[in-house]
Amino acid sequence: MRTLVVEDDKDLARQLTEALVENGYAVDTVHDGKEGHFLGDTEPYDVIVLDIGLRVMDGIEVLEQWRAAEKPTPVLMLTARYR
Repeated sequence: MRTLVVEDDKDLARQLTEALVENGYAVDTVHDGKEGHFLGDTEPYDVIVLDIGLRVMDGIEVLEQWRAAEKPTPVLMLTARYR
């Protein structure tokens, strides 16, 4: 299964990527919203793990643009935000 991880925390991105690879996923990892948007828009991923609080373009904006372009790829949103 081809997976995109878009996470600006490089340590967390590394941990997620390692865990996914160990479980048989093919993983591309990027660290900002602009690059994540580009890859998600141009590459055929089966699933995307997307951080909300990204640099350059936040995860909500990235997802809104994918959905406006009718990209149906499932997306798991991550956040460190809390109330």
